[in-house]
Order: sequence, then C-alpha cells, then structure tokens
Amino acid sequence: MRSSLIAAPVKSLLTVVLAGLFATTSSAAIFEDDEARRAILELRQRVDSMQASQQRAADDQRQDSEQLRRTLLDLQNQIEILRTEQAKLRGQNEQLVRDVADLQRRQKDIAQGVDERLSKFEPLKVTLDGQEFQADPAEKRDFEAALAVFRAGKFADASVSFASFVRQYPRSGYGPSARFWLGNAQYAQRDYKEAIGNFKQLLSDAPMHARAPEAALSIANCQLELKDNRAARKTLEDLVRVYPQSEAAQAAKERLSRLK
Repeated sequence: MRSSLIAAPVKSLLTVVLAGLFATTSSAAIFEDDEARRAILELRQRVDSMQASQQRAADDQRQDSEQLRRTLLDLQNQIEILRTEQAKLRGQNEQLVRDVADLQRRQKDIAQGVDERLSKFEPLKVTLDGQEFQADPAEKRDFEAALAVFRAGKFADASVSFASFVRQYPRSGYGPSARFWLGNAQYAQRDYKEAIGNFKQLLSDAPMHARAPEAALSIANCQLELKDNRAARKTLEDLVRVYPQSEAAQAAKERLSRLK
C-alpha cells in the first residue's frame, strides 16, 4: 500500500512529461528520436532515483520502528526484573523483621530465665517468731517443708528433716525455730532426752528468742515425764525468773503450785 502511494506522484510526473513530448511530435524539427530517447532515459533515472530514495526512507523508518519496539521491549523486561527484585527484597525485609522479633523474644525469655535462676540464690528477707533475718531460698524451702511434715503429724519424719536442717544450715536464722520444732517432734515420740538437748541448745544459742520461754517450759515437761521432779522444779523456777512476763511463765507458776 505504502509503495503504491509513493509511486503515484512519480507516475503522474512521468505521464505529464510524456504527454508534453508527444504533444510536440508535430514539431519533429525540434526533437530528434535519439534526443527523445535520452530524455526518456533521464526521466526514468530520475524516477528510479526518487523511488530508491523513497524506499530507503521507508526502510529507515521501518528499522527505526523495529529499534523502538526492541527498546520498549528491553525497558519492559528491565521493569519486570526490577519488580521481581523489589518483591524479593520486600520478602527478605519481612523475613528480617520476623527474625529480629524472634531474636528479641528469645533474648527476653533467656533474660527472664536467668533472672529466675538467679532469684533462686538471692537471699530473702524473712520474719519468723519475731526475728528478721536473711535466708537463702533453699533454707526457706527446706525449713517450710520440714514444718509441713511436723504439722501433718509425721513426727518421726519431721525429726529427721529438722535434724538434717540444723546440720546443713548451722548458722541459719531459722536455727532456733528449727531446734524448737525438732525438740517438739522428739517429745511427741517420747524421746525426752534428745528433746531436752535441743531445747537447751535453743536457750544457749538464742536466749532472747520468742520461742525461748516455751523451750524452757518444754524442758520442764520432759523432765516431769522422766520423773525428775527436782530438775523440773528448778527449770520452772528459772523460767519464771528469766521470762516473768511470758505466757510460759504463767503456766510454769501453775505447775510449780502443783509440785508443792
């Protein structure tokens, strides 16, 4: 279609020229036959040259169009590659965010675990029987476990537990209370001599302890069970003298009155 459109003006030109030539054939004197042939050849050369020029222009335009198409395709491919890389980077970024969040959670769990483990070894402030002192978590746990056994009425097991406690923690703030309950567990088993020994140890180690008056009264009770009334009387008299304001002293007075 394009070639026919390009050739149309050339054909028109050729027709006009030929018409002019034939119109002047009556004037044969002006042009000879060879001159007419030369004119026609020149005209054809001009026409061929114009057609060739137009064909080159069409070819160049076609090449430019093809080059533009290839350039557009390359740009489209590059855009797709960039989109793919962007999606990949976005996915990597999201994964990094998840990894950081997981790492932070693990660090928090580790820190919490370390704090919990350290807390098992940090001294605790304890208040027991009117005394305030520092104790290791293990001491507190072992003392409370032994006391729970005593309160359950398992006196033999309680004796073992408290005896183990005073050996394992000889300088513990729980020591006087542990001696007191150990003596009571032994008293419950009628092991009066051992009970007296632990009650006396409490009085020797902590004479001003809140359990000291009860320990002294318990010594007198053990002595009475052993039929040693003389020693019991002395213990009760000392109790009234040393701890006159205690409830144990009031009980000691009543028992002294019955011993007379």
